[in-house]
Amino acid sequence: MTNTYDDAKFFEAYAKMPRSQHGLDAAGEWPDFQALLPDLKGKHVLDLGCGYGWHCEYAAEHGAKAVLGIDSSTRMLAEAEAHHRHPAITYQQGDLATFTAAPGSFDVVLSSLALHYVADFSAVMHHVATMLAPGGVLLFTIEHPLFTAEGSEQWVTTAAGQRVWPVDHYFDEGARATQFLGQTVTKYHHTLSTIVNSVLGSGLQLTAVAEPRGSKADIEAKADIEAKADWTRAPMMLIVRAEKSAQA
Repeated sequence: MTNTYDDAKFFEAYAKMPRSQHGLDAAGEWPDFQALLPDLKGKHVLDLGCGYGWHCEYAAEHGAKAVLGIDSSTRMLAEAEAHHRHPAITYQQGDLATFTAAPGSFDVVLSSLALHYVADFSAVMHHVATMLAPGGVLLFTIEHPLFTAEGSEQWVTTAAGQRVWPVDHYFDEGARATQFLGQTVTKYHHTLSTIVNSVLGSGLQLTAVAEPRGSKADIEAKADIEAKADWTRAPMMLIVRAEKSAQA
């Protein structure tokens, strides 16, 4: 994985984002993600690409026995250690694309907006399936394939003056260079079938898929949906939940 988040200028800009300052409450996808979480009491939890540690902290505060947060960025981990500490949490530097642990080490594996930085998605799913205990749950968010396909991740205006979301090169999987917070960032586009089939191919059972659009219970989100604001017209994120057979 690239370590863009350890660039000082980039990290300074990232730190000013609402979700960086206000955590899960400022993450539009959080209500959908939270609704799919399993009971965390007494569980061993792994967070791949833990960033600031918001999800690690949530898991620990909701009864997880042990939480391991993995991230490749030293700056992210320093932020997590400074502001999201808990006796049940351990933070460790590692590449989520290659991280492995003993078979059956975790009851729950989480990942939030990190897997689009991985080139070999199938390999990660196989690692996760091995690390999950029988009956374990995988829950992750990833940038939606319709969001990553064209590459620029920007709305465009047609000759007729209509703002549209561009979808092109959808079936050409691989690296995309996009501008994020004023810096060129490399992400990886995977089709929906690759994402789903990688989960199934690892032996896990798909239990839910969601495409967050903002909660209608959120007054601001509801207003944006009614006004057809850009972010409500095309899916930016995909949430996937899967389970490992209890007999595995």
